[in-house]
Amino acid sequence: MAAADPSPPIQVRKAKPQDLAVVVALDAAVTGVKKPDYWRDRLRQFAGRDPERLFLVAEAEGQVVGFILGEIRAWEFGSPPSGWIFAINVAKGARLDGVGTRLFEAICAHFTAAGVDRVRTMIAKDDPLVMRFFRSQGMVAGPFIELEKVLP
Repeated sequence: MAAADPSPPIQVRKAKPQDLAVVVALDAAVTGVKKPDYWRDRLRQFAGRDPERLFLVAEAEGQVVGFILGEIRAWEFGSPPSGWIFAINVAKGARLDGVGTRLFEAICAHFTAAGVDRVRTMIAKDDPLVMRFFRSQGMVAGPFIELEKVLP
């Protein structure tokens, strides 16, 4: 007889205004900075009725344990419309429960249903945890290279 999966079932749904406090706390746990105004604005912009923007949360046992934020957009430089992931975060205690994968799959399904055939994101080169996550989802280097200059 196979052992039961100890991970609680994960439900993915659109974010609601009442999710703000948990989103702020999850973000602050990683960044060290509380940004309630920033996340309130993201909820307003991405959790509404615009079909090209999406803010999803993952719940386990009725508690929000992760979120993902993205949109469909065409960028300059001749880039065709693509799904873009701007943020993903999973509570530290839930990172091995498949929460990030469920969020990633849900937003990619939305992008596919909207007719785009690729998803993109940008990450810091010195963030191996996020790099490993996105690579585990099948993401590889894309056709663009970000260049930057610090201004005086």
